[in-house]
Formats: sequence, structure tokens, C-alpha cells
Amino acid sequence: MLTVRNLPDEVHRALRVRAARHGHSMEAEVREILESAVSPGGRVKLGSLLAEIGRQTRLTDDEFAVLEQVRGKAPARQVDFG
Repeated sequence: MLTVRNLPDEVHRALRVRAARHGHSMEAEVREILESAVSPGGRVKLGSLLAEIGRQTRLTDDEFAVLEQVRGKAPARQVDFG
């Protein structure tokens, strides 16, 4: 169960129109919007993002070797947010 308060009138109208266009109730339309927003296809995957950053940097093998030499080799520690 979810209640959304203080939804601007123009957003409410747009949702109602969008739902009607798709032949859905407003509730079904909002459900579909939320599902697509959090689906795996809709979110950025960290590994893909890091690989793209790596491609954009265009490091040479020598530059990469320097980074490998200076990076810390200690195992990662668990983060405690509590």
C-alpha cells in the first residue's frame, strides 16, 4: 500500500490521461511506471559503468602498469554504516 500526498494537479491530470491512453486505471498505470523505473533494465549496472569509464580514459598499457604498481593491495574492508 502506498499513498502519495501533495501530488500537483498537472501531474495528476497527466497520469489520468496516460492511464486512459494505455487503457489502464490510474493505479495500474502508476504500478507500471514504478515497475519500469526499478527494473534491472532501467538502472545502471556498476560494472558496465566502470568499464565504460575505463574505455573513455584510453590508458596505454604502460599507464595502466603504473596504476597497478601504486594501488593498494590490502583486501577490502567491510563498511559499517551503523
